[in-house]
Amino acid sequence: MRVLGIDPGIGRMGYGLVRSQGNRLRTEDYGCVETRPGPIGERLVRIYEKMQELLQNLNPDVVAVEQLFFYRNVTTAFHVGQARGVVLLAARQAEVAVAEYTPMQVKQAVTGYGSAEKGQVQRMVAMLLGLPAPPRPDDAADALAVAICHLHTAPTMALVRGRNGDDRFPAGENRRSQS
Repeated sequence: MRVLGIDPGIGRMGYGLVRSQGNRLRTEDYGCVETRPGPIGERLVRIYEKMQELLQNLNPDVVAVEQLFFYRNVTTAFHVGQARGVVLLAARQAEVAVAEYTPMQVKQAVTGYGSAEKGQVQRMVAMLLGLPAPPRPDDAADALAVAICHLHTAPTMALVRGRNGDDRFPAGENRRSQS
């Protein structure tokens, strides 16, 4: 399975593609999409176009997106939410499944502790992916953590769905085959 993790942001959006091969995880690509200060519409177009490009070039099976958490600055929260919406739209248009995780779920899946500090998460990302150091910039490391979260969580969710006789994806997910 190939998972494109996204750490949404308006100034900098982290992305990271992780492939699972058996019980081994491998990084295939990561980086950041940066937008220059300016009209929000132009920045959202840049994020949308880059997402389309990433989806086309990386061909993930799933896009895992971090959900918003509390922001002190309301304007920042709105802008990040708009960037998240653009990411979700691009994935849906490309008919790629989407999964969403809270920051606490990501930390729990990567470190085993939902209140882990950012540095702990980044060190675990490096360890789990066999990297010599935590990926830079931080937004890319965060995106890789979201992808790892999905790869650790998806098998359990599949078991739960199977036991409940429910083959639908949990809220927030879609399938390529659905329209």
